[in-house]
Amino acid sequence: MIQAAAHVKLNMQALRHNVDRVREYAPESKVMAVIKANAYGHGMVTIAQHLSSNVDALAVARIDEAVRLRAANITGRILVLQGFTQAEELDVFLQYQLDAVVHSEQQIQILEAASLDSQLSVFFKVDTGMNRLGVLPKQFSKLLLRLQQCASVNPSISFMTHFSNADDIQDNKTAQQLALFEQLTKGYGGDKSCANSAAIVAWPEARTDWVRPGLMLYGVSPLLHGTAKSLDLKPVMSLYSRIIALKQVTKGEAVGYGSGWVAEKEMLIGVVSIGYGDGYPRYAKNGTPVLIANTRVPLAGRVSMDMLTIDLSTCPKTKIGDKVTLWGEGLPVEEIASYSGTIPYTLLCGITRRVQVISI
Repeated sequence: MIQAAAHVKLNMQALRHNVDRVREYAPESKVMAVIKANAYGHGMVTIAQHLSSNVDALAVARIDEAVRLRAANITGRILVLQGFTQAEELDVFLQYQLDAVVHSEQQIQILEAASLDSQLSVFFKVDTGMNRLGVLPKQFSKLLLRLQQCASVNPSISFMTHFSNADDIQDNKTAQQLALFEQLTKGYGGDKSCANSAAIVAWPEARTDWVRPGLMLYGVSPLLHGTAKSLDLKPVMSLYSRIIALKQVTKGEAVGYGSGWVAEKEMLIGVVSIGYGDGYPRYAKNGTPVLIANTRVPLAGRVSMDMLTIDLSTCPKTKIGDKVTLWGEGLPVEEIASYSGTIPYTLLCGITRRVQVISI
């Protein structure tokens, strides 16, 4: 197969290294790897195949993601974070041996009315301040009792919550959420799960029975002002393309749509075969770096659907066909996200289907 100009390389050795880092942070915890949203753009099935023997469970957002994993012969434990909303889905949970998050009274009503051939394993979620999914603290005891009385539910109920501000180590809200969670679940025997990637790194007291790493698995810092390098995390995804044209422009000439970038001198411009149609951010600013042979060169002009242009003043020997690194090894995706006014999650998840994916 001819290698596409725009392509991603997935470093599975880096993935395993990052799992090892999770276990170093939380040696007493079981690891539930979060691979929702196509494993943050890395390819859900591929990542699951490489992770399943190295972690204790997988987590996805929706039931269709879990069914895809089972169809790909992923046999380990899988938790569906959004749970179910219809009674008809319960048979699917049992058929594919999936665990469900129960986060609302409506779900409990469905379970109370259900007559199932076997019992469903559940994580009972309490909202400790995220104000998204989870039962309210004032409802916790009453709804838990009802859940425990459901014949269709495995009596070994686990408990979970989700932190809203764990990426900010100066914010006390995480400690408040954790204290509330511990107060509510004290005395109950089930497993407990609180820590996302940021909490795994920054909030040791949140490393309970289960931790749920997501972003850090893929080699990206989960902290607001952290770097992957400082946490010894390695990027799994590197995004590449190549130079397809060279242009000599004179002083005063504009490059790209809107003519927003104007050459300050005579210079060489490189045209790279990648754009927002591939998932590179449309709003990356002029000056956003790319790498050519380990040299950082800046974007020059607006990113278009299929191409972007770069200032090659510092790389005058660049040739058509030369490789360009957009992010990954040597150029953190966090940095590109900062230049683009977004977060790394959106860049990783935004890689489109026309980008060739290569696992190494």
